[in-house]
Amino acid sequence: MYLISFFSTCWISSLTHYVQMYVCNRETYGYFPVPLRSHNSLQDDADSFLHSVLEVMVRGPPIEPSVYVSVPEKQPDKMGFDEVFMINLLRRSDRRERMLRTLWEQEITCKIINAVDGRALNASQVQALGISMLPGYSDPYHGRPLTKGELGCFLSHYNIWTEVFERGLQTSLVIEDDLRFEVFFKRRLQNLMLEVKMQGLDWDLIYIGRKRMQVDHPEKSVPKIHNLVEADYSYWTLGYMMSLQGAKKLLRVEPLSKMLPVDEFLPVMYNKHPVEDYMSHFEPRDLRAFSAEPLLVYPTHYTGDLGYISDTETSTVWDNETVHTDWDRARSHKTREQEELSSEAQNTDVLQSPLDSTARDEL
Repeated sequence: MYLISFFSTCWISSLTHYVQMYVCNRETYGYFPVPLRSHNSLQDDADSFLHSVLEVMVRGPPIEPSVYVSVPEKQPDKMGFDEVFMINLLRRSDRRERMLRTLWEQEITCKIINAVDGRALNASQVQALGISMLPGYSDPYHGRPLTKGELGCFLSHYNIWTEVFERGLQTSLVIEDDLRFEVFFKRRLQNLMLEVKMQGLDWDLIYIGRKRMQVDHPEKSVPKIHNLVEADYSYWTLGYMMSLQGAKKLLRVEPLSKMLPVDEFLPVMYNKHPVEDYMSHFEPRDLRAFSAEPLLVYPTHYTGDLGYISDTETSTVWDNETVHTDWDRARSHKTREQEELSSEAQNTDVLQSPLDSTARDEL
């Protein structure tokens, strides 16, 4: 709204003074915090400004405050979770630094989990870990086996589930290092968890970022809880909440002995995977999975974007380093599938909170 008004004013002014006007949308010249409405609070305005600061860091260096501005001291916390895990490959120091800065700006503390670098694993190491691939698995879009990147990704999440179990962590947040945060992220997440606790919801996993793959009908909303649906078939492990009970359920089926990509494994465990043959290898499949609606985090880059790098997809087949898997991104079936969510399949009956309407105004 603010940008439209700004350009409208410039356009009218140029017409009045007979000056030719050009609008360039190929370069970034700066950022405008979006002004909120009169009913919004000072905290809303501060959080909206913070979101603009975070967005700058997605593709550029952080904005430093002026030396003439007094900045309150940050007091990071875990938002009520027993632990906040952030997965990062040691060789991706740029992602690590950006994520630590964005979390610090939001006053969130985390434990860095050094991701398992799949491309550094050889066949003998895989065997020593007791890993076997799920019989008959092939990627549903490219018809290939598991990649080394997907192997490392699974092990990274598996190690977190193991730590959750060993430390007895009742609730944890797991995030990857290539995500961007929605406006009012911290307050919206805390409000969601407060309602989940107050309503006594029995949950194991709650996505806060995902790619919804079931696109034919709406997901079932959760009564009496704002912004929550029962998760259907989904991809990505950008961010999710995990309970101790959920970690136990994932570990007890011994997934390393029949491995498939982690974002295929999770829907199998909550009994929503479309391939029955994959699900038949895992019993019981009683993971109670939900998703924030709308989502609270999104990828920093999508397939085909400038700067897009995937350490899972753009890899090599797990047992053959000569077979590369960097597909033609311009014709990616996965990207097209994501865009096929019809209006009939929108989750329109979800209880919305006041912060959501404010977030839509900001958009």
